[in-house]
Amino acid sequence: MKRLVAPVVLAALVTALPARADPPSDPDPFFGRDKALHFGFSAALAGGAYGATALYGLDGRANRVAVGMAVALGAGYTKEILDAAGFGTPSWKDFAWDLLGTAVGLGVSVAIDYALSPSPSEKSGRPAPAR
Repeated sequence: MKRLVAPVVLAALVTALPARADPPSDPDPFFGRDKALHFGFSAALAGGAYGATALYGLDGRANRVAVGMAVALGAGYTKEILDAAGFGTPSWKDFAWDLLGTAVGLGVSVAIDYALSPSPSEKSGRPAPAR
């Protein structure tokens, strides 16, 4: 009987202790809803700017990537500057998602550009060299 008393008393003491409060929740979680919006808008802006410059006739993928990057990161940077000026809450996490979205948007755009553009031999009208 004495062996049973000690665990019962210990269990009673443990359950009688006050519950610990949960740590305060992070007001700016890295995987919050607004981060998805930053990612999506940056991807759309980068891809849209890349596509628009391709349709406009800007030569060179590197030039189109530069324009897409400038548009998307410029918008994200401006948003964070406005937040820092008092129009919101500035967050480096938001800008990190802007960077990721820009990279994905440009990556998809360049992949589509490669898939849809003619090969060098088709551009020149000459047959491709035999391999």
